[in-house]
Amino acid sequence: MKEIKIDTNDKNQRMDKFLKKFMPKANAGFIYKMLRKKRIKLNGKKAKAKTKLKKGDTIQLYLSEQTINKFKGNINIINSEINLDIVYEDENIVLINKKKGELSQPTGKKGEISLVDKLIKYLYEKKEYDPKREKTFKPAICNRLDRNTGGIVIGAKNFKALQSINRTIRNKELKKYYKCMVKGRIHKEIDIEGYLIKDNNKNLVEISKTKKSNSKKINTKIKPIKTLKKYTLIEIDLITGRTHQIRAHLASIGNPIIGDYKYGDRHINNKFKNEYKLESQILYAYKIVFHGLNDELSYLNDKNFTANMDNNSQKIINKFFY
Repeated sequence: MKEIKIDTNDKNQRMDKFLKKFMPKANAGFIYKMLRKKRIKLNGKKAKAKTKLKKGDTIQLYLSEQTINKFKGNINIINSEINLDIVYEDENIVLINKKKGELSQPTGKKGEISLVDKLIKYLYEKKEYDPKREKTFKPAICNRLDRNTGGIVIGAKNFKALQSINRTIRNKELKKYYKCMVKGRIHKEIDIEGYLIKDNNKNLVEISKTKKSNSKKINTKIKPIKTLKKYTLIEIDLITGRTHQIRAHLASIGNPIIGDYKYGDRHINNKFKNEYKLESQILYAYKIVFHGLNDELSYLNDKNFTANMDNNSQKIINKFFY
């Protein structure tokens, strides 16, 4: 029999979800069967799948060590340089300026290294994360950015930080601001809404003014920073964070992002590619402002953090607007 004591990083999870994280290679059917047959107990009693775990609880696994090890699998720490551009760090979070071209999360493809992989190794080397000591928690990021969009990504060092920040994102209390260069003139602030439909097969989205089947409502606020005859530098206040929302929404109103080959103006993009070696969209998640955090993370409320754009995008902006 193996006994697991629930600590801070594991509390407030449902019993079945904890077990699925603890034994990720076990299917749900096996876990529920073991609960029914009392091969898995909570505090020495029959456990219910939906029971919320509390700090100090103990789970008893009446399973062989071989079975547990088979279902747990191994957590591998990448053997690679870290190269993290850290904007801010404390005992709960680390804010990272993600580079353009860098993956936010692992895809499972061999040889690909993501920001999450680097975050895990970084905290492992600082001795702030030990996979052998943790039962289910792994350092994670709370917000994702497209591969070719750089900017601030929030890394959670512990479960309370992950849970608290994810809650503020769901409640739309965390403010995320992007800076981008677009085609055309935008001379006033605009608050645009619409509906986004995602085509998973093509990895494309479509924007509609009216609600359609499988569509999700989106809201994007636009504020011009500098306006020229042909181009505008704008700040985006992202109210809803859907896949490709900013890129597709701007394109739908006739102001595609410069360098965006998926939704943008190919002729203009080719011009910027040839003249300025621009390979991807001038779009950067340059600022976040924390709101709505409670308990241990309340010290972050009303604090804002900014990150510098990649060098090439900043050079282009400086040339045109400053």
